[in-house]
Amino acid sequence: MSSDAQDLSSPSPSPAFVARRLVRFGHCDAAGIVYFPRYYDLLNGVVEDWWEHLGLPWSALIGQRRIGMRTAQLDASFVAPSRLGEQLRFELRVLRLGRSSLQLEHQVVGPEASLRVRFLQRIVVTSLDTHRPIAWPEDLREAIQGFKEKA
Repeated sequence: MSSDAQDLSSPSPSPAFVARRLVRFGHCDAAGIVYFPRYYDLLNGVVEDWWEHLGLPWSALIGQRRIGMRTAQLDASFVAPSRLGEQLRFELRVLRLGRSSLQLEHQVVGPEASLRVRFLQRIVVTSLDTHRPIAWPEDLREAIQGFKEKA
């Protein structure tokens, strides 16, 4: 592990935005467990749901305001397999809010609170007209900060 790498082995104690997802047939490989790339699709849906929860749906941010939130970095630690038919709990926490970036921690938990996957994600806010980073618009910054303070 490099000196600037973050430890993915211990869970975060702070409250989180929670979304539940059922493991469906289309998420699984021939062994009946979640095929790892499918976690990324599921995770993206949870992030989209979180923005909706904040009152900032992607349809308005992307479509009307031309604000993008691209994932610049996504580190994963796959701890245990998830199986067809299981209910997974996705927990999203805000770790840090920068001028144009946002650090999120995600934990995917299965039945009996068993950790399945942990992600660290860095999002960068961009203009969809220039595809360059921009400072967080004030309403987005306030929504993120308000969520972080409540958590």
